[in-house]
Amino acid sequence: MAKFTTRLDNICFLPHNASTSQSSIFLSRTSRKNLHLELIPSKHRLNFKVLCNIKEKENVKDEREKAGASSGGLVNGVRVEELDKKAGLGRESASREAGFDLVWPPWKNIPQRYKLIGTTSLAFVICNMDKVNLSVAIIPMSHQFGWNSSVAGLVQSSFFWGYALSQLPGGWLSKLFGGRKVLKIGVLAWSLSTALVPVLAGFMPGLLLSRILVGIGEGVSPSAATDLIARSIPLEERSRAVSFVFGGLSVGSVIGLLVAPTLIQNFGWESVFYIFGLLGMWWYFGFHFLGEDRALNAVEVEHVAPLRSANQHKSWNDSLKELDEMKNSWNSTLEELRVSSKDVPWKAFFRSPAVWAMIYAHFCGSWGHFTCLSWLPTFFSEELDLNLREAAWVSILPPLASVFVTSIAAQFADNLITNGVQATTVRKICQAISFLSPATCMILSSLDLGLQPWEIVGILSCGLALSSFALSGLYCTHQDISPEYASILLGITNTVGAVPGIVGVALTGFLLDSTHSWGLSLFAPSIFFYLTGTIVWLAFASSKPQNFSESD
Repeated sequence: MAKFTTRLDNICFLPHNASTSQSSIFLSRTSRKNLHLELIPSKHRLNFKVLCNIKEKENVKDEREKAGASSGGLVNGVRVEELDKKAGLGRESASREAGFDLVWPPWKNIPQRYKLIGTTSLAFVICNMDKVNLSVAIIPMSHQFGWNSSVAGLVQSSFFWGYALSQLPGGWLSKLFGGRKVLKIGVLAWSLSTALVPVLAGFMPGLLLSRILVGIGEGVSPSAATDLIARSIPLEERSRAVSFVFGGLSVGSVIGLLVAPTLIQNFGWESVFYIFGLLGMWWYFGFHFLGEDRALNAVEVEHVAPLRSANQHKSWNDSLKELDEMKNSWNSTLEELRVSSKDVPWKAFFRSPAVWAMIYAHFCGSWGHFTCLSWLPTFFSEELDLNLREAAWVSILPPLASVFVTSIAAQFADNLITNGVQATTVRKICQAISFLSPATCMILSSLDLGLQPWEIVGILSCGLALSSFALSGLYCTHQDISPEYASILLGITNTVGAVPGIVGVALTGFLLDSTHSWGLSLFAPSIFFYLTGTIVWLAFASSKPQNFSESD
């Protein structure tokens, strides 16, 4: 028995079998999607197969039975059709076509929900690239326009004005119109606004407005992504989808801090905003043509997919009618969401000490995070005498270390709960670690201990990386106390958590101009909020489920 394996561009000449005279096999490429396979046997009818994978092994006898059943069929997924028979060499000659349906683009047959998750994660990568680019570009921009630290802080904080204002509206719009549409508009808004920064840099009101629009576009993205995942991803895949999507933020910070200084030194600070903005526009058009008609929500997936497979022989018009009926059903569901949103127990939320503990903890953690995200490159450049590229590259260390710490923290918390430790105790331990670690490292960095620059960088990186324990502390408590209202509670705390981006970033610049001390301007306020946040969290935080509807 003889088999042969072929590739698209190969020409193979193999014998039919040992007992018959040789048959010539001519393989020629006629188009991008089809190959012609001509077989000219001498005596007997030629039974053949094409193996698309060199590792695939099948019994030739079974293939002969399949091939003998008809003159045309499928052989290992390859369409084989007899085109003609004519006299030629030997007693008979047959020309057969083996049609290889090439898949292009390569991601064509990937399930639509995976495409959505991949592109959404890419949007979050671009999101943080556009967020951190100004923290690097602010150094040459300040030199060019003569900005002092107060003005630089005002420019950087303007992003968070829009970010804070768009948190709750982003969730509401995503519920009404779908996260897919809101995410598209958000990416386009922040990308266009990013590209306008060099044009408006000399006009302060225009520059502030452009950064506010960047914040608005990025502010709606978390809610939009959460809605998109809820509609498109089945329950058993949802946790991995959330991790993959929001993991793009850390990747974006690393890429932005790596690429920005190189672009600035070679092409000027303007290039960062043009190139990063262009990336977002490319993403928008790619996401737009991803196939919106195939982007089914979770409700449609449960009904449309079985319907299509069971009724393939129905007319196209009948299918359209059924799809319209399901869309009307989904619109009714959206109307119910609009009505139910009026029944949110707002008063009960704000009567709960646990909710207030979450709000204050979110505020305290965001103060340290946003001020360091905005000012650390400048601190490394001015205080530690690092050049622009070195300052940006060492700023990558905290987010890189955070990726490693996050996995450890999650495993640590899950193991404690599995071993019978109460969830409230676990959340308090993790959040205390996330607050006390950076506070301790900032105290060491601000004291005059004669530390070398690389030692200060290492200490700060460790402290900020350990603050990622909050993902197993504060950020799990919303779901612990009320799965029903977890998204709304996150919207509340996230809105308050955006305030330090507005106040803290600008205040740091003002204090730096007034005191000329990084310890007093950058580290002292963060240390204060970390320590007071720890006290409030340990005193009032709770993960016990609460029924807010009854209490209201």
